[in-house]
Amino acid sequence: MQTLTALVLAAFGAYAGAWYFGLIEGNFSLLLFAATVVTGGYWLAERFYFLPQRRKALALAEAQAQQRRADLARMGITQTDTVEPGANSALLAQPWWLDWTAGLFPVIVAVFVLRSFLFEPFKIPSGSMIPTLLVGDLILVNKYHYGLRLPVINTRITQGNPVQRGDVIVFRYPPKPSLDYIKRVVGLPGDEVSYLNKRLSINGQPVAVQPVADFFDEDQMRYARQFEEALASQPHRLLLDERRSAAISEAERFPFKEQCRYSVEGVVCKVPPGHYFMMGDNRDNSLDSRYWGFVPEGNIVGRAFFVWMNFGNLKRIGSFH
Repeated sequence: MQTLTALVLAAFGAYAGAWYFGLIEGNFSLLLFAATVVTGGYWLAERFYFLPQRRKALALAEAQAQQRRADLARMGITQTDTVEPGANSALLAQPWWLDWTAGLFPVIVAVFVLRSFLFEPFKIPSGSMIPTLLVGDLILVNKYHYGLRLPVINTRITQGNPVQRGDVIVFRYPPKPSLDYIKRVVGLPGDEVSYLNKRLSINGQPVAVQPVADFFDEDQMRYARQFEEALASQPHRLLLDERRSAAISEAERFPFKEQCRYSVEGVVCKVPPGHYFMMGDNRDNSLDSRYWGFVPEGNIVGRAFFVWMNFGNLKRIGSFH
């Protein structure tokens, strides 16, 4: 078992190392699921086989010691070697290969359940959601808000709440599902979304916006035009760069692209059933549905709702819309 366990741990280490150095496209959900299954198997084996065997060995050792003392007493020998307290209890100690497998199972299964069905942490890597989310924000994503999903295969097993316009969600990037993206829901299934001359309209109705104080970008040390948009019941803020063209250049080929019309003014798209149209709040610096298409319902990971840490700015901690 020691050799087998060493090989199993080496396989996990090799997978994680290859993923870290970019040699393979890792899948953390799959890795965590495999770790849960493997350590769970060791935990069951420990509880129902290895631990009872060690207890039997301890009981046998104690019985033999007691029998030896009884035999010596019958021979008139009352002074015997004393066994240090707890010496035999070492027989109950877990060997290293069980300590690194069965011993870790409670922690791994807790992380697996928490991450798969309740909340999952993410780090914001880019500025596409400025000013709502900044680079370096560590956020929490609600995994059950839109219904519980089975880990790894991401199949929904409960109904949950419907996706609403204005929700900030994490989803698997359609062109490369191994990547997680975060954007704001702009269009629901059946909506006609138009973004022309940097003005958003839903089903022919312009979305109300009003200018607010300029946003100061500390990374680029410059101000940007900031607006408040009433896409949903809770308004949110967005940035517009007047120097950027409204035309959508280099749009990729994607499913249902024929339902989009591109022009020098922007784009108009009819959202197909079971799909959503996403945009970043940093409208002129966001690679979103305007460029790579619609997000299938099955790609949704969860609803982002809370910044739990930003090591460069503790004032960022709190909920967002």
